Amino acid sequence: MLGHRFATRINSFASNAADYWPGLVGKPSLAQMVARAATVEGLSELDLNYPDHIGTDPGQVAVTVRDTGLAISGLAMRYYTNPAFKRGAFTNPDPAVRREAIDLTKRGIDAARDMGAPMMTLWLGQDGYDYAFQCDYSALWEAEISGIAEVCAHDPQCMISIEYKPNEPRAYSLLPDAATTLLAIAEVGAGNLGVTIDFAHSLYADEQPAFAAALIARKSRLLGLHLNDGYAKRDDGLMVASVHELATMELLREVARSGFDGAIYFDTFPDASGLDPVAECAANIRTVRRLLAGVEAMERDNRLAQAQALQDPVAAQDIARMAAARGAMPGQTS
Repeated sequence: MLGHRFATRINSFASNAADYWPGLVGKPSLAQMVARAATVEGLSELDLNYPDHIGTDPGQVAVTVRDTGLAISGLAMRYYTNPAFKRGAFTNPDPAVRREAIDLTKRGIDAARDMGAPMMTLWLGQDGYDYAFQCDYSALWEAEISGIAEVCAHDPQCMISIEYKPNEPRAYSLLPDAATTLLAIAEVGAGNLGVTIDFAHSLYADEQPAFAAALIARKSRLLGLHLNDGYAKRDDGLMVASVHELATMELLREVARSGFDGAIYFDTFPDASGLDPVAECAANIRTVRRLLAGVEAMERDNRLAQAQALQDPVAAQDIARMAAARGAMPGQTS
């Protein structure tokens, strides 16, 4: 069964900064955001972005986080330092820019290891295209595979997880969905490579997130689980299960059955609408704990298996709704 380790997006804690830090001039520092995040009941870990949050002393950043009682679940690459990355990181038409992106990623992996973080997440949002006839698709794909393979080989002890997304900032991402990402992973063939599912990304890739997780378990491994919600048109970053409660619970059940034991990461955007990030994160934790209790109860009851064997949505939906509402099967406790 899934553990109850929870991580979150550190930039969320810049929300309503002036109210939380009266007299603050400019943006809050990383140390201030970490200290604020540490006040969330039940939060155990943080993900940090590289190079944005790390600077020149990864070890000191790790100390800053751990002094608050939080752990670092991993780093996530961001390709913003060079404006030329807008045309691609690993797939940029300029070989020098491609080399810069790959070398930056290697330094990020080194920083993760220096900080004791086990994983680097690659969101290759700049790798894609916007127009018909813009690129040679085979050449673009080859550049992507080559770049991923090189960074995986840099440190085989560091897990590398691909977070796919259908578009944004490019009109078409080269790795837009689970199936395409699994094809890339098969071609790379690295033992330390896997997938991160982001719930909102999966929705607007027109996927059923639990089915995507099942495919990943068959052909690779799930290394990261990002929970949030949205209306399946863009990356809304809404609170967990605020729109798609049953689909969220189904995903939690599927990843638990596959043996995923990593931190559940909240990739939500309370800062986009001025929410209290501490209250928002705490609400996400309560929601996931309730849904996990429902999942656990369903696994002790054979009625769902019977309904699924018959592909009976009436019975299955009834069981799932009661579990989601109560956090346990009727007549049982979690």
